[in-house]
Amino acid sequence: MSTSQNNHTITSSSDEAKAVPQVKSDGTASASHFILKGEHMRLFIMAMLVIPSTALAGWSLYEIFLPNGLTNLEIAQLGLGLTLFAWLCMAFWTGIIGFFLQLFNIDPLSLRRNQSQPDATALLTQKHAVVMPVYNEDTRRIMVGFEACIRELMESENSSKFDFFMLSDTRDTEKADAELRAFTRLKKRLGAFSSQVFYRRREQNLHRKVGNLKEFCERWGANYESMIVLDADSVMTGERMQDLARRIEQNPDTALVQTIPMPVRQNTFFGRFVQFAAHLYSPMLATGLSFWQTDSANYWGHNAIIRIAPFMQHCGLPTLEGRAPFGGEILSHDFVEAALLRRAGWQAYLLTDTTGSYEEVPSNIVDYAIRDRRWVQGNIQHLGLLNVKGLKMANRLHFLFGAFAYISSLILFCMLALGTADALIRATSVPEFFVSEYQLFPSWQVARQDMMMVTMWGTAALLFLPKLLGITLALIKRRSEFGGAWSLLKGAAIELTMAVLIAPLMMFYHSYFVISVFVGHSVKWEAQEREGRKVPWKVAIKHTQIMSCLAVAWGVTTFYFTPSLFMWLLPVLVGMVLAAPVIRLTSSDKLGIAMRKWGVFVIDQEVNECKALKRLRVAMGYFAISQHKAEVPALPDNVWQIMPEQVLSQKPLPMRHRLPKSA
Repeated sequence: MSTSQNNHTITSSSDEAKAVPQVKSDGTASASHFILKGEHMRLFIMAMLVIPSTALAGWSLYEIFLPNGLTNLEIAQLGLGLTLFAWLCMAFWTGIIGFFLQLFNIDPLSLRRNQSQPDATALLTQKHAVVMPVYNEDTRRIMVGFEACIRELMESENSSKFDFFMLSDTRDTEKADAELRAFTRLKKRLGAFSSQVFYRRREQNLHRKVGNLKEFCERWGANYESMIVLDADSVMTGERMQDLARRIEQNPDTALVQTIPMPVRQNTFFGRFVQFAAHLYSPMLATGLSFWQTDSANYWGHNAIIRIAPFMQHCGLPTLEGRAPFGGEILSHDFVEAALLRRAGWQAYLLTDTTGSYEEVPSNIVDYAIRDRRWVQGNIQHLGLLNVKGLKMANRLHFLFGAFAYISSLILFCMLALGTADALIRATSVPEFFVSEYQLFPSWQVARQDMMMVTMWGTAALLFLPKLLGITLALIKRRSEFGGAWSLLKGAAIELTMAVLIAPLMMFYHSYFVISVFVGHSVKWEAQEREGRKVPWKVAIKHTQIMSCLAVAWGVTTFYFTPSLFMWLLPVLVGMVLAAPVIRLTSSDKLGIAMRKWGVFVIDQEVNECKALKRLRVAMGYFAISQHKAEVPALPDNVWQIMPEQVLSQKPLPMRHRLPKSA
């Protein structure tokens, strides 16, 4: 369904959704601000870029292996290599397209100069909810962040159009008591506006975050046009939240608008490295992503706005048949919810403007890997959902690429292992120069050094050219956001070095996680560490000893038998051998703060801090849990509406016609 004909709501008058004009209070038609051009050709264009690139890379591998005859190990490497190159080429062309669109200020959806924006002066006409699900989180952080978002909207002319809900699933009794006392304190601080702020703690946290939001929707969803979903570490500016609400009101066939949550508030070296990389590359990559996914954007679980009625009708998630990794409860629910909205005819968009939407990231490699372990399990489960009836191709690609983001590490690891085995077999075997009884001339072993160099440089281009273009783009258009050109270049150089150094660590971790998922090892989805902590040597060694021992044995063996292969593997082996010191050193607050003073890893919100983040920073310094007796908070009256469970093997019914709520 093209958004070039956007001015309608979805009805149920037939099997296909029909267009009904959306009329504003002044009698004029509402204008859509998401306009698509040539959306049906976008994936075809990507295919025409990715398939030949992958074929060329596969041909170069084939030419390297062919002269001496293909062995079984080389055939396996070739198959794995083609899969890996397809993944790299897709990421590469996404970055290239994003670079040119950003460079020339072209909107990735309409392909026009500059993206159409909703009228920032238009008053909201519907009620919207801002919801923050929490689970065993640090009370100070969630309350301070929640209050910062509330105060951002309290001061706006649309303040009466928003209600705020903290939806607690906390099981720790001490933290639950602290949350209640802190909320009592918050209500007193907010004065009259406290009547629009609510806290609810579930007695039973069935179905994790999915069940938490489902219960909110069933109890109170009918009161609101949409909900802005925050994570426990989210912060959004008032301007961004109002912008999201306007986009929902003014685009009646849009059910989801996802922002890009930009990492902030990091002090450790690793946290600042991840934070800087996100600010540097995300606008370009998100623009390329928006180009080919068009109105089938993904949902990342937070810092997004969702229209509640279609969410309730189409996103009730079933328990999947069978055992893990493909059966049981749907873990990474957000991808699936976006896909279900889109298959029902609703549109979902990604905003490539990165202002006003913020989150936090794990401060060290251990916590980062622990978070990835949960995501690996959830994303691999999506492979079992590729055959869901009625899914759009872009959503199937989201499922596939989400899983492959981690499986690709195992494929690379297997390629390196097979290449090593092949090289060792050749090094320890006596070559046969006469393979036929009547052969006149010997068959000499041929090394295609020319093709090896071409393949090496081609792979390097796939990996690093998008990064170099991202740096170039920032130098041209955003260097002041990074403290100037020199500061940007220093940070970018260290970021590239760090990316190469930690890549082998993440390859090993992701490979281990993927294998664990496929053999049936499950993991608890607990609250993640959000504040900085220096990793003790004992913990660093515990999480790296197998990796480092493997790397030492690998390096010694290849150095002894095939020194040339050892040199090729050296970048991988160094990262694995030095894993423990790297984890320990990069978790340092002191090093991260020193880098900030030296102008390394500077980001825009450190150069020009927005009011929302300033509120958060200041309040974190003086927040204290109230010592007064907690008061049981009042809640709105229930307006129960059941959120039906979806049948994934059948196409969904179209959305029921729903008139806009009166102001």
